[in-house]
Amino acid sequence: MSVAESRRIVLFRHAKADWPEVTDHERPLAERGRLDAATAGSRLADTGIPFDLALCSTAVRTRETWKLAVHELAHRPKTVYEERLYEASPGELIAVLNETPDDARNVILVGHNPSVQGLAEILPGAGAGAGAGAGSGEAREWLDRRGFATAGFAVLSFTGSWKALEPGVATLDDYWAPSE
Repeated sequence: MSVAESRRIVLFRHAKADWPEVTDHERPLAERGRLDAATAGSRLADTGIPFDLALCSTAVRTRETWKLAVHELAHRPKTVYEERLYEASPGELIAVLNETPDDARNVILVGHNPSVQGLAEILPGAGAGAGAGAGSGEAREWLDRRGFATAGFAVLSFTGSWKALEPGVATLDDYWAPSE
């Protein structure tokens, strides 16, 4: 596989979590979150993206979200549960993505806000005149206006090696969130 190939990153925020008396890392999904995670999985399947790799935070709510969503996909990608995705900054998420092997063309990252939204904002640059471009105007408007919803996902694309992924090189192609 050429490192100059087009690649896709899907940033998937965990579904709505419950607030029982446990540590933040151990918070499970709420009932609505379980329903939204399965719906998001169905919408991910509708994209037709054949995921090569899933990077998932080790938090209970992200693992539960991915477990419910992946059942809707035609092909289950290799999944890596990565501790560094929990409480990560957008820069730390980029560092993890930079370690992705170049034979992985399509990667889904299951994580948390504010880092997932931050990454969706900086990878395409600051707007229509920035870098590779903001991409879909509707997707950008939704994120700017509403934020990155629980169980929502953003589809970004870029060309090059994973090691070259940095702010401003991607295009925001699409964004989806469950109805509120």
